[in-house]
Amino acid sequence: MSTVVRKKKVDPSVIGMILFITSEVMFFGGLLSAYFAARGGHEAWPPKGEVAPGLVWPAVFTAALLASSVTQHRALEAGTSRTRRWVAATIVLGLVFLAGQAWEWTELRSEGLSISSGIFGTLFFTITGAHGLHVIGGLAMLGVVASRWAGDPRRDHLEAATYYWHFVDVVWLVVFVSLYVRP
Repeated sequence: MSTVVRKKKVDPSVIGMILFITSEVMFFGGLLSAYFAARGGHEAWPPKGEVAPGLVWPAVFTAALLASSVTQHRALEAGTSRTRRWVAATIVLGLVFLAGQAWEWTELRSEGLSISSGIFGTLFFTITGAHGLHVIGGLAMLGVVASRWAGDPRRDHLEAATYYWHFVDVVWLVVFVSLYVRP
């Protein structure tokens, strides 16, 4: 008697997302490389005359983003009836993170840090802004998946969106440590 081993077929949307995330790793790698090169070329960092961001509030908003990875994982693992609730929780936590980032930008600008205030400001706003745009893209993706879930539950689309959301969170951890914890 022979046993037939069937391989699970990976959905094209998941493969496409993995390829897209790979390109985004290179994008953020380039931004962070520019940051580390600039930082290495200065004795003091941020350079004199540029404001350093605080740590407490960004840490709070980072916790919200990390919690959103937990809720998104739960969405992927939940039964159909609970998936939309977990995705909604993820979206809310993502919006809390974005609101915190917007508030922080406003505070830093009032203290004199801007994209044109010097090399640190340029890199800080470019990197955090690029990440913020990726969070917005992830929220849109999750919104589409959640809105379609009731009528057409496609686990592969939810899986692809979840991979992207986890990617956005991992990138933020690297950004947070690089720009806030060890500037």
